[in-house]
Amino acid sequence: MTYSAAAGEFYPTQDSALLSQFNFVPGLPELLQLRQVHALEHATVWVLSEAQQRHDDQSLGGFSTPEGFFLYGAVKPDALRRAAQRALHRIQGGEWQLAVHPRCGTNLSVQLLLTAGCALGTAALLPKDPLSQLLSFGVATAATASLAPDLGQWAQRYLTTAIPFNLAIAEVGTSHDFWGRPAQFVRVHWQSA
Repeated sequence: MTYSAAAGEFYPTQDSALLSQFNFVPGLPELLQLRQVHALEHATVWVLSEAQQRHDDQSLGGFSTPEGFFLYGAVKPDALRRAAQRALHRIQGGEWQLAVHPRCGTNLSVQLLLTAGCALGTAALLPKDPLSQLLSFGVATAATASLAPDLGQWAQRYLTTAIPFNLAIAEVGTSHDFWGRPAQFVRVHWQSA
């Protein structure tokens, strides 16, 4: 992560330092860039939601790749370009909370993993009669439902996003995603720090 909550400082070259020290690891540049693009995607959705004066505009969604991100929803390319630039400026300026979004797929993945792990764990540890098993699955589901949002945000903050200090926006245009759906695409490029 490029932000230290204890020190209150950003470390803009952390991803570059990781890349220079571990450049022999296959796929590392793409992974580091994907984390930064993912944060920029979230920040852009927040900025667009603010512009429309909605707390969380559920008509917007995104999908990140190492080359940029797809944005789904009714947004004009010029408005998206301005929002992406504004989002990049704000997140680089210290508004790191923009990198975390409540509707991120990371949250769902964390909840599914927790639910499966708790269900399997309780099934293995508790008596095998149907009533005990049913109750244990209910308790596991309730417990994970209360833990998952916080753990999902933690996973976003420390695993699936990074402050995009090494990114610049190259272009914004209309495109089609991997499945052929129309979307806007914000193309980025990696900058050496």
